[in-house]
Amino acid sequence: CVEPMSLYLTTLIICLLRHTEKEKDPKYWNAGAQQTLRTALTLQTLNTNKAKNLILFLGDGMGIPTVTAARILKGQLNGQSGEETQLEMDKFPFVSLAKTYNTNAQVPDSAGTATAYLCGVKANEGTVGVSAAAVRSQCNTTEGNEVTSILRWAKDAGKSVGIVTTTRVNHATPSASYAHSVDRDWYSDNEMPAEALQAGCKDIARQLFENIPNIDVIMGGGRKYMFPKNTSDVEYPSVAKHSGTRKDERNLVQEWIDRMKDKKGHYVWNKKQLLSLNPNNVDYLLGLFEPGDLTYDLERNTETDPSLTEMVEVAIKILRKNPSGFYLLVEGGRIDHGHHEGKAKQALYEAVEMDRAIGRADLMTSIHDTMTIVTADHSHMFNFGGYTARGNTIFGLAPMLSDVDQKPFTSILYGNGPGYKLVNGVRENVSTIDYEENNYQAQAAVPLSMETHGGEDVAVFAKGPLAHLLHGVHEQNYIPHVMAYAACIGQNREHCMSRSGTADLRPVLSGIVALLTVTRLLC
Repeated sequence: CVEPMSLYLTTLIICLLRHTEKEKDPKYWNAGAQQTLRTALTLQTLNTNKAKNLILFLGDGMGIPTVTAARILKGQLNGQSGEETQLEMDKFPFVSLAKTYNTNAQVPDSAGTATAYLCGVKANEGTVGVSAAAVRSQCNTTEGNEVTSILRWAKDAGKSVGIVTTTRVNHATPSASYAHSVDRDWYSDNEMPAEALQAGCKDIARQLFENIPNIDVIMGGGRKYMFPKNTSDVEYPSVAKHSGTRKDERNLVQEWIDRMKDKKGHYVWNKKQLLSLNPNNVDYLLGLFEPGDLTYDLERNTETDPSLTEMVEVAIKILRKNPSGFYLLVEGGRIDHGHHEGKAKQALYEAVEMDRAIGRADLMTSIHDTMTIVTADHSHMFNFGGYTARGNTIFGLAPMLSDVDQKPFTSILYGNGPGYKLVNGVRENVSTIDYEENNYQAQAAVPLSMETHGGEDVAVFAKGPLAHLLHGVHEQNYIPHVMAYAACIGQNREHCMSRSGTADLRPVLSGIVALLTVTRLLC
């Protein structure tokens, strides 16, 4: 038998030899550049259609180094050297940068950023669906400071709306689309202080079902937050930590089932149930596949647990039945978790799976009437380097030893995190351990139990109607304003009266000119 690694190396060497020969010829590079130029020239005719559908793919923690490393991994999984591979998001014609800071944080968290790219308003770290006037954990600062999301704007406009995530459905990213909470950690009433409950603040799980009661599709994890305290989980009945958490004794899932029983509503908790549904007979779907977050894709039970791609496909099949279109939020949420744990392999496989879901959505929609955006909420202290050779496995070693401690090091490193490790007072020799193991924690410069976010800008990839409005460098809260403008929902609708079905830019542009004039006078 040929060992898998030997087979991989053999295939890689053959691939590299083929590429090397092609790449020695200038015609190869010139032809590629010329084709790219021809494609770019076609973009001079801008897509000014009205967006019937809106899709936002959010890679939690997917900074630019993660995008690049995921691209290489995707290629290597397909037997290529990796660097020349195209991610699905790489194919989007418009790319910009978003500034991610929170109103009170230079390096942000996922709650304040979610409020920005979903509600159009920058906010404090740790808060969701409230303005910067709200103070984290202070319940009495909630009322009057609520801000609504583009999911709400789409629903109010008659569109179907959906949330698909690999985290808990009441985690930071999805919760900003429906909740107003001064603390992202108030998953159920069990996690809330007594004074907050007495003051009338609601937990996030409850808000999922009450604030916007007719969200058409909800899929992810977080089952335990929906059931009465100590209720055994349907999948893990003997595991106490997976039991229900609610002190108010409410069964939010059963309440949803009762409310939707005559509305073609279906509740599922495993892959078999999900894929057995006929989307034509489903108008509302609640899928809760784990008590907490979904498992990492590398560890997913493919028989019982749906992939992000599978969830996205079902979601679109249900949502697209609405003649008025849909809004769908898709979160690859565990990219972030992998990085926090210093487990780069888990994080990058999560990113590749999200890219696979982007490709599936592309096959199911059209750029003529669907605006799709791919972005991240923030980055991480993750990077890779070390002058590695072309085709070096992304999880491999740099080609030289440190000239300080004479030990090898992996290409992937973290600026801080749990991978910091000393053996007999010196840096661990990584050649003595399995650094390509799924849960290997890459070495870090500063010891922390959990690696931190990064503060640099993140990429925003866009395609479809009016995608060209995402260009240059913008504040992160600009994103939902563009999406709403393209779909003629929310506050920008007066430009949508064009008979041709295209979005006429003139009224809003004249309004902006007037606003700038007034601003100059006031200043």
